[in-house]
Amino acid sequence: MRTCRFRRAGRERYGVIEGLEVRPLSAEPWAGGLPEGPALALSEVRLLAPALPQKVVCVGRNYAAHAKELGNEVPKEPLVFMKPATAVVGPGEPIRIPEVSSDVQHEAELAVVMGRPLTRAATAAEARAAVFGYTCLNDVTARDIQRAEAHFTRAKGYDTFCPLGPVIETDLDPLDTTVVCRVNGDERQRGSTRDMIVDPFALLVFISRIMTLLPGDVVATGTPAGVSRMVRGDWVEVEVGGVGVLKNPVT
Repeated sequence: MRTCRFRRAGRERYGVIEGLEVRPLSAEPWAGGLPEGPALALSEVRLLAPALPQKVVCVGRNYAAHAKELGNEVPKEPLVFMKPATAVVGPGEPIRIPEVSSDVQHEAELAVVMGRPLTRAATAAEARAAVFGYTCLNDVTARDIQRAEAHFTRAKGYDTFCPLGPVIETDLDPLDTTVVCRVNGDERQRGSTRDMIVDPFALLVFISRIMTLLPGDVVATGTPAGVSRMVRGDWVEVEVGGVGVLKNPVT
């Protein structure tokens, strides 16, 4: 199943994509939303970020090649940080470069969307059962600010620094899929989730022992090597195999 959020005639709804149509739902799909009203042509709606998370939990340096390209050691435990919910934007919405940074970079990632609360999970199977689905995420980073500060919050937390979408795919093997980034059609990143240091379900177990993950929350699982600078006028694409392509302009 592929779910989305969309806007039509000034109203925002959740929906299920069926071919070239979207069927509106009565509530969030992870909250048991049911089909409501006639199907709409996808061409008649605007896709939004497919979830409105209370929190976005991110994991740094989860691919060895990415840690190496930035001159960092692989952490002994998952390196966890957070983005504010206000950083989330949907497909087609602009990534705004702040005037205080001269080196804003893309980070293509597989993102997990939670379907049930998860607290202190004991096993990967328990974590897997709490997942609703998977989507694309761009962990936009002001790299010059990140290098200058001990904490990641400012470098990662600007408004528009978390593009998400275009849809949530519920039927995906997150242990074996591709993660790709293109800038103006030029491929910059290509990796496989097989190369993660800690796999997505083990990450959920680790994070759930720190904080409760709630339905609709998003967990970003790390980025492969190849991160690079974006400039105004660029178009950035994040593609996760089996999910689709998230495309955003840079302004």
